[in-house]
Amino acid sequence: MITRLTGTLLSSTPLHAVIETGGLAYEVHIPVTTAERLPATGQQARLHTLVVYREDSQTMYGFTTEEERDFFRLLVEKVSGIGPKTALSVLSKLSLPVLHGAIAAGDVALLAKCPGIGKKTAERLVIELRDTIGVTAPTAVAAAPGAAAAAPAENKIRDAVLALVALGYKAADADKSVRQALVALGPGATTEALIKKALA
Repeated sequence: MITRLTGTLLSSTPLHAVIETGGLAYEVHIPVTTAERLPATGQQARLHTLVVYREDSQTMYGFTTEEERDFFRLLVEKVSGIGPKTALSVLSKLSLPVLHGAIAAGDVALLAKCPGIGKKTAERLVIELRDTIGVTAPTAVAAAPGAAAAAPAENKIRDAVLALVALGYKAADADKSVRQALVALGPGATTEALIKKALA
């Protein structure tokens, strides 16, 4: 199974990327959250991948981090009623820290705003994944000893999103603004810098 793909980015759209490596060009389905972090065309790109095999097709899905890929796999394999297309739309709508937080908190309303996810599917998602992601969800990680070093990026994103929500932003809008700020400022940006950039 192909679990990682590294090569030259030939082209990309919000939901697809074509990467050439070893003389072969691979079409990879990606969420918007991954597309936002791809390098410029012609640059070296790396995606963590999962190939889904069907009777009449095989489709490769790619993500910026292993954690995003593993969450995608959980959605597809553990939650009844969610296939690869819906799972991709969920990860396109909300970043992983926000998804983890919503599941841990049982925020069905926020999850139901993802395309293809109704209230009943959102409830199933919470019930079937809460225990699985509980130990790695940002809310649980933040409380664990030494957790700040373990997932600093997730904590910064989550804290910035929560700050914007407290200022009256809708959660999905806050998440998108913070993701865009992170792309603009880079992974070293502080929570405060992310908030300021998102508000600019």
